[in-house]
Amino acid sequence: MRKIEINPDQLLVRPHHLFDRQTLLLTSGDFSQSDFNTMTIGWGSIGTMWNRPFVSVVVRPTRFTFEFFQRYEDFTVSALPPEFRYDMAYLGSHSGRDSNKLKETLLTPVASQKVKSPGFAQAELTIECKTIYSSIFDPAKFLDPTLDKNYPEKDYHHVFYGEIVSIQGIEKYFSSQ
Repeated sequence: MRKIEINPDQLLVRPHHLFDRQTLLLTSGDFSQSDFNTMTIGWGSIGTMWNRPFVSVVVRPTRFTFEFFQRYEDFTVSALPPEFRYDMAYLGSHSGRDSNKLKETLLTPVASQKVKSPGFAQAELTIECKTIYSSIFDPAKFLDPTLDKNYPEKDYHHVFYGEIVSIQGIEKYFSSQ
């Protein structure tokens, strides 16, 4: 699979489909130190904030990956082709606290171009981000009270905004316009 460098202005994605239907891997840590964790995500966004291209992701404080977000200043978001659905499901349903869950998958972590957190050799799209903002969701500020139903354990997500610093992807994610 041949990947190319993609400028954020040339990134071609269907954001809702990417998060909601394709599912993504979120990874934070340091590849060179073999100190990282990955999890599947289905909530987030891509856009512009503070005049910078960004990806926002949410992580519950109970997730092992959250600890890496506390220690490291960057993360990657990776989209994989459909043939890795099993691996994605496995990574989303098992904790890295208990074992090296990547060993149970066909995925190969690889060094990123500009951040310490790894991407994956099998990814068709990898977005590298430097964290520039984080905050915890405040349920008192939910304007739609039904949103609180997503938090029966009251483990409210932390939102992390990452400035996009590098994107590598296959041709379908590139627009020359």
